[in-house]
Amino acid sequence: MSKLMVLSLVLSAFSGFNIINLSAAEFQRFQHAAKGDGSLSLLVVGDWGRRGAYNQSHVALQMGIIGEKLDIDLIISTGDNFYDNGLKGVDDPAFYESFTKIYTAPSLQKQWYSVLGNHDYRGDVESQLSPILREMDSKWLCLRSFIVNTEIADFFFVDTTPFVDKYFKEKDHNYDWSGIIPRQNYLLNVLKDLDKSLKESTSKWKIVVGHHTIKSAGHHGNTQELNSQLLPIMLENNVDLYINGHDHCLEHISSSESPLQFLTSGGGSKAWRGDVDWWNPKEMKFYYDGQGFMSVQITQTQVDIVFYDVSGHILHKWSRNKQLYSIV
Repeated sequence: MSKLMVLSLVLSAFSGFNIINLSAAEFQRFQHAAKGDGSLSLLVVGDWGRRGAYNQSHVALQMGIIGEKLDIDLIISTGDNFYDNGLKGVDDPAFYESFTKIYTAPSLQKQWYSVLGNHDYRGDVESQLSPILREMDSKWLCLRSFIVNTEIADFFFVDTTPFVDKYFKEKDHNYDWSGIIPRQNYLLNVLKDLDKSLKESTSKWKIVVGHHTIKSAGHHGNTQELNSQLLPIMLENNVDLYINGHDHCLEHISSSESPLQFLTSGGGSKAWRGDVDWWNPKEMKFYYDGQGFMSVQITQTQVDIVFYDVSGHILHKWSRNKQLYSIV
């Protein structure tokens, strides 16, 4: 029996979701039910895993409060889940100390869908992907690239770290590239599968999630490899939102090329105060270089984005409406 089949059997034994597609050549698909009225509510946090330090615990507290108010259905983690160097193994106490012990509010005991960040790749990547962690904490789910289907929105999670050239040249850090080499084949398959999946999607809203920025005024700025390889696919397939972490800030940039919006939620713990570059004010809708998180509420006709700071104060709101039926 293949490793993929074994993993699928283990994951499908849990009741929070159902695997729809287990083809090794395509993204794995998970079904997550929306509310009875067809709406969906979720929180997004990134760059958080510091054993509660750098206000991680305070952000978690406010997430629990807002999560209860919004009656959230799921949580998205945009990566860099465990600092500084990922997990050492499935028995690494950092998993409990940075995740289970921190996100204890009843409203946060929903399914967490997580992508890997560059710091996660500095550890034992397979440990974060292992179903053993889900046995330890049932809300945890982390895969490289996958899709979450809901009735009104499809979420496409993309493993962005292998796209970045500099990580393959760095001498100061070791990265776990098991499962990635040969790199070009891996990247080609990710792009091909994403394009195919986006084209097949009939959902009202298409949302792509990755760790790395595409457009950002923060410390890391634009990720050129994603601008040249990932962005054209998203534009061609009318993606509505690209959600990321990596820059330790909260940020909203619009696109002059399409309705696509770029949303950074990387304020889960340590932030970089004052580390911002100038950006075209016609595109920069919001920038906050502090800790916090983001909420997303979706209906058939509207998506509402709200950014919150470490105290739960609302910093920025944005909404988009779509007609229920297209006019021919």
